Formats: sequence, structure tokens, C-alpha cells
Amino acid sequence: MRSDIQPYELSFTSKEVAEKAGIATPTVRKYAQILERNGYEFLKEGDRRVFVQSDIEVLVALRDTDNPLEDEAKELASQQKARLIGSTEIEVAVPDTYDNMLQDPNQLKEMFTFLANELAATREMNVQLTNDMSQLKVTVSRLQQDHHDLGANIRNSAQKTQLKIEKLAEQERTHYEEMLQQEKEKNDTLQREIQTLREEQSKVLRSQNELNRKVEEVVHKQPKDTWGKLMSIFRK
Repeated sequence: MRSDIQPYELSFTSKEVAEKAGIATPTVRKYAQILERNGYEFLKEGDRRVFVQSDIEVLVALRDTDNPLEDEAKELASQQKARLIGSTEIEVAVPDTYDNMLQDPNQLKEMFTFLANELAATREMNVQLTNDMSQLKVTVSRLQQDHHDLGANIRNSAQKTQLKIEKLAEQERTHYEEMLQQEKEKNDTLQREIQTLREEQSKVLRSQNELNRKVEEVVHKQPKDTWGKLMSIFRK
């Protein structure tokens, strides 16, 4: 029987050891077998191993070593043997030894003190967890509100952008219609001016033709000698 175990020291199952040491449960059994093969001693309840805190530390050391597992296991077993030399053998408090323990008032008092301390620590942890949960709820609520506000801002921005686009499109359409109307009015004015010029040109042509006709009539009515004299004047 091991003699390095403290009175009322807590014992752990393989699953609990796996959680505390951060290794898989099958790996706990594998490491325990390697340690036993090299002389390490575990507390046993029948065929079941009972682990204490010092065993967990040994398993962690075996997990973190850079040496071959067998060599490291030999070294750890040797260290355990050195601790056991000269120690007084003491039973560990496992579930089936509580009846003997309750017969001693001092042991009972120590057990109650231990339980009270554990209860106080558990309550403190529960308070901390409750506070953490409250803070987490506040954070989640704040994130949800931020998400809602962001969504609302995005929707408002999209609506404003759409309104601006529609307004610009309406302004462009109005501007285009105004330009089209102005060009139409200019074209109508130009057409009228051209028509006026054509009419004036026609009047001038008619006047010129009429003048030419009258000149010819006058010329034909004058005697030939008069026409000759007139031409001689222009020759001079």
C-alpha cells in the first residue's frame, strides 16, 4: 500500500484524470500501464486504479516529456520509490472507507472543514459564473442591438440612395425634355425665317422681272434713231 497519500486526499477516476490532464481516457490507461510496467505503484480498488493528485502530475510529466516513454516512466517510478522510503503508510479516503472515518470525531471535523471549504469555493465559482453569464447576456444583447441598428442604418441609407437616384433620373428626364422643346422651338423659328427669306426672294425676283419687262416695252416703243443716239451716249 502506498504511504505518500495524505489523509482524506481526493481520488479520481480515469475519466476525471483525463479531463484534468488534458489527455484522452485511453491514453490515461496506456500511460498507467507503462508506469506500472516500470515499477510505479497506483492505489487499487480491486482491479480498478484509483488516482490521486500526485498521479495526475506524473501522467502530465509523461505526456510532456521529450524522452522515450519507457525511459521517462522508469525515472518517474524511481522518484516515487524514493518518496515512499521512510513514509508512514496511510489509507486514502475512497468511498468504501468513509464508515471507519466517521468513527473518529477529529477526522469527522476535518472532513466537515474540508467539505465546507469545498462548498465555499463552489459557491464562489457559481457567483463568478453567474456574473460572467450576466455580462455575457449584456454583451449578446448589445451585439443584437448593434446588429439591429446597423441593419436599420443600412436600410435607411439604401432608401436615401434610391430616392437620390430617382430624383436625379427625374431631373435628367426634365432637362432632356426642356432641351428637346428648346431645339424644337429653334427649328420652328429657323423654318419660319427660311420661309420668310424665300418669300422675300420671290418678291424681289418678281419685281426684277416686272422692271425688265417694262424696260423692254419702253425700248421697243422708242424710234430706232433714238435708240442709236442713246447707245452712242453710253459709248462716250
